[in-house]
Amino acid sequence: MLVKTLLTLCLCAVWLSGECQVAGQSGTGGALADEYFKSGEFGKAADEYAKLVKTEPTWPRLNQYVQSLQRSSRTEQAEKFLRQQVRGNEASKPFCELLLGQLAQQKGDTTLASKEFMAAVKSARVSTVKLEQLASAFRDVGESKWAIVSFETGREVSQSPMAFSDELMALYKATGQTVKAIDESINTAKQSDKKEAVFANLQSYINTKDEPLIEKVLYERIQKEPSELAYNDMLIWFYTQKQKFSRALLLEKATDKRLKLAGNRVYELGALALNNKEYKTASDAFDYICTTYPQGQLYPFARRLVINAREEQVKNTYPVDKVEIRKLIADYQKMVQELGLNGKTLEALRSTANLYANYLDSKDTAITVLDMAIGLGKTDRSFVDKCKLDKGDIFLLKGEPWESTLLYAQVEKSEKEELLGYEAKLKNAKLHYYKGDFTVSKDILDVLKLATSREIANDAEQLSLLIVDNTGMDSTEAAMREYAAVDLLLFQNKTDEAVDKLNQLWKKYGDHSLADEILWLRANTYLRQGKTTEALDDLKVVTTKYATDILGDDAQFLTGKIYEEQLKDKSAAMEAYQKVLAQYPGSIHGAESRKRFRALRGDTVN
Repeated sequence: MLVKTLLTLCLCAVWLSGECQVAGQSGTGGALADEYFKSGEFGKAADEYAKLVKTEPTWPRLNQYVQSLQRSSRTEQAEKFLRQQVRGNEASKPFCELLLGQLAQQKGDTTLASKEFMAAVKSARVSTVKLEQLASAFRDVGESKWAIVSFETGREVSQSPMAFSDELMALYKATGQTVKAIDESINTAKQSDKKEAVFANLQSYINTKDEPLIEKVLYERIQKEPSELAYNDMLIWFYTQKQKFSRALLLEKATDKRLKLAGNRVYELGALALNNKEYKTASDAFDYICTTYPQGQLYPFARRLVINAREEQVKNTYPVDKVEIRKLIADYQKMVQELGLNGKTLEALRSTANLYANYLDSKDTAITVLDMAIGLGKTDRSFVDKCKLDKGDIFLLKGEPWESTLLYAQVEKSEKEELLGYEAKLKNAKLHYYKGDFTVSKDILDVLKLATSREIANDAEQLSLLIVDNTGMDSTEAAMREYAAVDLLLFQNKTDEAVDKLNQLWKKYGDHSLADEILWLRANTYLRQGKTTEALDDLKVVTTKYATDILGDDAQFLTGKIYEEQLKDKSAAMEAYQKVLAQYPGSIHGAESRKRFRALRGDTVN
């Protein structure tokens, strides 16, 4: 028994030794073959690969062997070998048929090549793994079309409509099959964890010639699968990307009714539209919530915001219609009567007060309303401080800057290092500027340039530049003081008086460094009065006589906006935007000018 056991152990040792030797030879042979191939000694490489493919007929080895034979002028041997493999080796058959197709293609026989490629796909149908391997092999030899056929066949065999989606998407895109690429991307949107990746992929088509295909494919998908809400969500995303908020709202309303979402997504879209100054769509969105969900949690907020959206629209339509302002105040008052005075309606009191002060010249009434709001909202520090800033502004409107300074200082102290605190500091800097205390104003502005809020930092930077560029010209700084006084008149909504003063300044300081600033300010004041012709005249002087100064690009861009938005003169607007791009390549208005120009031209861009 002992002898038999020892004999068995010896035989196992011999067998294992032989296996290790073969494995070692394969590894060594592979390295040697690869080295010959890299150095261009293809005859020697072919001889080494011939040994390897007998035990290792994988795609890389087969491909390298055939290439080595071809490059050593043994193509007939390669073809003979491949034919033998096709007949006798099922595992390597698809790869050999692929290589036979390549040989036929190199001879110019495209019909035979296609036949061999199709035979390879057919042979690989035994499993999705084999089809995936074949697809990779087709990619290796630059046959993207047949890689696609392999993956599509793999999807068919797997009976999974999502199989190989990422691979197909990349191949469709690489081969210029944009519709299929977009369709494949959208195909994965049903998986909630893939939605963000789909958005990122589709974003690459936006603002390109292929952009309209996104909408086209989505509509086709929705018609084909109306119950699949993922496509609806994607179309809404697309419309918001293009800032087509009214179209997005139609879809959101339909989704809201279908899923009974209590207006949540419609509310979010309304807020987005309001933030993008799409006031009508915002108003429609909030109005839908008020009408559809009068008992819902969002109702009090939507009730205020629907008026707020209309308010922004009225305030940004020049000249401002006082009749519409009174309607807005009546709407706010009606809302407060309906919902009562509470935390949800306090902002309505602020809005009402500011409408009274800024547009109806009822400053005392405005202060009374704000005092009421402060009393009711005294537990909310932030709200009280906002009201104090409003009061400070109103006292400045009344010509009582000392009261304004006290209120701004209180908020600075209360909201130290907060956004409201920086806003109060900026208001104090402007107050010193209005009074002609330019040194004090600039010291405050220099601190604010480092503010975390980009908007406040930018405002501080602009006012600081204005002061630096236009002081020190003479010992009295008379021109700058007179200009700042006009700025105060405009803050106080005294536009007629401001225009008279600006006319005097232009005559008096036409050769001063402030000249372009005077024209710019007068042009913007004319716009507030609804005098577009006069505004354009001033802007034209800025863009011709002062084209290289700091306001040149601003004036050119504003010219384009006036022609586009108010005069509806498409060609003149396009000409103005084109000048911004050509004459001011580094302008901050460059991107917006390009977008507007392309939209007017009819391109499929925002």
